[in-house]
Amino acid sequence: MSWTREEMCSIAALELKDGYYCNLGIGMPTKVANYIPNGVNVTLQSENGMLGIGPFPKENQVDADIINAGKQTITELPETSYFDSSESFAMIRGGHIDLSILGALQVSEEGDLANWTTNNPIFPPGVGGAMDLAAGAKEVWVLTEHQTKDGNPKIVNKCSYPLTSAKCVKRVFTDLAIMSIGVGELIVEGMVEAMTIEELQRRTEPKLRLSSSSKVLVAPDL
Repeated sequence: MSWTREEMCSIAALELKDGYYCNLGIGMPTKVANYIPNGVNVTLQSENGMLGIGPFPKENQVDADIINAGKQTITELPETSYFDSSESFAMIRGGHIDLSILGALQVSEEGDLANWTTNNPIFPPGVGGAMDLAAGAKEVWVLTEHQTKDGNPKIVNKCSYPLTSAKCVKRVFTDLAIMSIGVGELIVEGMVEAMTIEELQRRTEPKLRLSSSSKVLVAPDL
């Protein structure tokens, strides 16, 4: 059993703290915007120059001029502000973003992040703003499937792909578990229903340790 991408995003959203300024990386992390709990005030920032992003639009709300960094149409809020890309990256590089949630190709046991290229010449690499976010945000979480389509682990002892940034990741949310980066090990904070630590370890290269508060996690009803 595993969580769907939507369930993964909803679980990550439940971990957001009131008052956060947060950047959601291109791809799956952008969906976290749809699941921020009521009463939790999180200000979302986008590299293309937007502060204050609402959930994805319904069909009758689509405005082709309002997009995020991944060119997806989004909604604005009453407090939304707009600015140019240089101002946006000044926020990121200046350490004003509390949290960045990024996708990943690989994450190492030390929190190294590789998320921009597999060195496959068919798919030209493009690191985009990920290196700035990984280095500039106060904290980095990763949202990714636990394994590749071929069944290989994405949580590895050492990244084989070029790094986006070294030792930047603090927590990893996969379709099987939530883990935090420890010293020489990953600490499992929670697992999908019916998953055991032994089975999770089989799918993960680094050593795992169950947190004393680790629990079975059930995704919210969507």
